Amino acid sequence: MDINIHTMKNLLILLCVWSTGFHAASQTYFPPLSGSTWQTLSPASLGWCQDSIDMMYQWLEETDSKAFIVLKDGKIVLEKYFGTFTADSLHVWNSAGKTLTAYTVGIAQYEGLLDIDDSTSHYLGNGWTSLTPTQENAIMIKHQLSMTTGLDDGVSDPFCTLPSCLTFKANPGTRWAYHNGPYTLLDSVIKIATGQSLNSYVNQKIGSKIGMMGLYVTNGYNHIYVSKARSMARFGLLLSQNGYWNGTAVLPDPTYLSEMINSSQTLNPSYGYLTWLNGKSSYMIPSTQFVFSGMLCPNAPVDMYAAEGKNGQIINVVPSSKLVLIRMGESNGNSLVSTQYNDTIWQFMSRLSCPLEVKNQTEMNVQFAPNPFHNSFTVEGLKSGDIVEIYNALGQKINFSVNQHIITLFDSQLGVCFVKVTRSNYTKTYKLIRN
Repeated sequence: MDINIHTMKNLLILLCVWSTGFHAASQTYFPPLSGSTWQTLSPASLGWCQDSIDMMYQWLEETDSKAFIVLKDGKIVLEKYFGTFTADSLHVWNSAGKTLTAYTVGIAQYEGLLDIDDSTSHYLGNGWTSLTPTQENAIMIKHQLSMTTGLDDGVSDPFCTLPSCLTFKANPGTRWAYHNGPYTLLDSVIKIATGQSLNSYVNQKIGSKIGMMGLYVTNGYNHIYVSKARSMARFGLLLSQNGYWNGTAVLPDPTYLSEMINSSQTLNPSYGYLTWLNGKSSYMIPSTQFVFSGMLCPNAPVDMYAAEGKNGQIINVVPSSKLVLIRMGESNGNSLVSTQYNDTIWQFMSRLSCPLEVKNQTEMNVQFAPNPFHNSFTVEGLKSGDIVEIYNALGQKINFSVNQHIITLFDSQLGVCFVKVTRSNYTKTYKLIRN
């Protein structure tokens, strides 16, 4: 794999973020299957600064987040709920549930109930599409998992699972397209192959073994998984554990798991089995046939893989640092997946690191007035050599001018901004309101 200078820069940044506490081998913690007990790990033990965490939380809240959890070695490092949303609130996974479906297919195959190289018609019967029998029989379960069925995603309703909506576009395996209709029919494949409903099979084979409580609900043609945030985090932790949960086998099939989190085809190397992959040379996104060069999330670790759904439902797994990150939320544009939003999360994650040496901190008595302010504010208490940086709520740097003790911002955006002051090896961030 070729890694360009930009990628190397981000790798160095992330190495700094996670340098503390990530070198020594550590044992994964698994929370009990029931109850609310879950061991925690302090952000400070990883070298993360509260000021930077608060800045990230501010952005998450302003972008309609509901829940945000970060696990390290299975332990909760960050857990934040926004507005009226709580740890007991339920939320949809949207297309992040596709990865759960892929995991379930793997279990059914391991149990000998199906084979992903089987024709889908073997389970759904003839006539589940509008194709000729020869064309239809060529579509395999593997094509549904990899989004390469060749069925036309340009129909009026790409969510539709009726035969009249499933029309020929290309031979299976020759075209990648994010097409929900063929994906949803995997639920019927699982039901017919196992003799159980999707909910029954998932709860028996996954939920009961890892303490995940959730339910697939029907919304139009779609089957959408709903759960609490911690159940989503439990599945993310399971994804990171090579098919086992605290010694209990869930999907002990290393071959399938490897295929699931590696390129399932060459058309879109950033897609495995219903799972998004970072660190590849190019990627495609829903609703377009354009191939973008570079990594899916350039600010994230190269080995990250993700379940992503509309409105920013995200599960990230980073094997190299034993991190699991989940985000639940509301409106975040109309994209069927949230790759750009996910990358912005990692921009904030890469800034969590405190300065390496903070033992000899000098208490800063820096003051700003007025607060709230309009375009300018005065600052008192700065010393020679202090470094001042100002960021907006999205974590983007704001240009400013300094005239004696008066700072004037060039950016016209209203709302929260953060003034970051670095003195020697100590950094402190102050929150100001612009109106």
